[in-house]
Amino acid sequence: MEFALSDDQTMLQSSVRGALAQAATLDQVRAAAAGDSGAGAGVTATLADMGVPSILVPDAHGGLGLGLLEACLVAETMGASAAPGGCLGNMVAAVAISLAGTEAQKADWLPRIASGEAMFALALAERTGARDGAGVHVDHEKLNGKSLFAQDFSGAGHVLTVADDGTLYIAAAEDVTATALRTVDRTRGFHELTFDGVTAERLSGENEPGRAADAAIAAARLLLAADTLGAASTMLAKAVAYAGGREQFGRPIGSFQAVKHMCAEMAAAIEPARALVWQAAHGWDIGVEDAPLMICLAKSHLAEIGTFVARTATEVHGGMGFTDLVGLHYWFKRIGANRQLLGGPERLREEAARLQGWA
Repeated sequence: MEFALSDDQTMLQSSVRGALAQAATLDQVRAAAAGDSGAGAGVTATLADMGVPSILVPDAHGGLGLGLLEACLVAETMGASAAPGGCLGNMVAAVAISLAGTEAQKADWLPRIASGEAMFALALAERTGARDGAGVHVDHEKLNGKSLFAQDFSGAGHVLTVADDGTLYIAAAEDVTATALRTVDRTRGFHELTFDGVTAERLSGENEPGRAADAAIAAARLLLAADTLGAASTMLAKAVAYAGGREQFGRPIGSFQAVKHMCAEMAAAIEPARALVWQAAHGWDIGVEDAPLMICLAKSHLAEIGTFVARTATEVHGGMGFTDLVGLHYWFKRIGANRQLLGGPERLREEAARLQGWA
């Protein structure tokens, strides 16, 4: 049996890749890393024009009605270009509202997500492990507390967050105090969000609080794994190209056995990881019961593979690998940030063990 992308899926990824080749050049990535918010906004606008925010919105609500696999193909392409900005918040919000919203809430929010009118930031990290003093709680129907490492806040009008009881809420971004966080990854913005008596809309169509939040986090985790896959693939491609053009002792360094082996080991690690991401996404889309388990394993494995490829590709470049001229560090640091976002590999393996009844 052949498990490969359909023509439509290949076309989708090719179209996004072509758009990002113009909207997320290395110079624009550098500008975003230096603090130019316009670079990220340009990428977000480009993806919105292509309908990317509507990928996970059901067609009954004006979306494309596609699956998590298609969303992962977009995320992989974004990681491949280290694109600033993006639509992660909207894609995950569409999953959360579809699962936890009432019919009225779905009819209200999903068409606005699909059209790009409503842009969401994600503040879900505390559900996967809160630092001391962090966490959002409900007090007299108001949200209080803080959430760290919120994503996609710049340009967002709404925040999807989760309270300590697992209930999902939508708050207006203007009602939240946001403090920019400086992280190793400068291609994307992260914020600390403070809720101080914030009025928010509870997604009240869920009978079991926490289930939809966990599902939204699982989708976000796989999108981050796909982003890492794309970043690692680019680092491998850059290493191979450099090894073929850089000469030492009168011959390309790629002709030396040690360098050949380094590139081969990276390729051998990436391809099975790609299949793991695709299988996890496909399992989610067809409703396989152990899809959350596959997602835990996919993200934890991609975290390790991504780290290996980032280090090895830099070593192939030698001293040039550390320069801003080559720009490898943007992908290197992005992989490092993805490794820890919404749970590092150790935590995810622990979750996988619990899902299988081993812990």
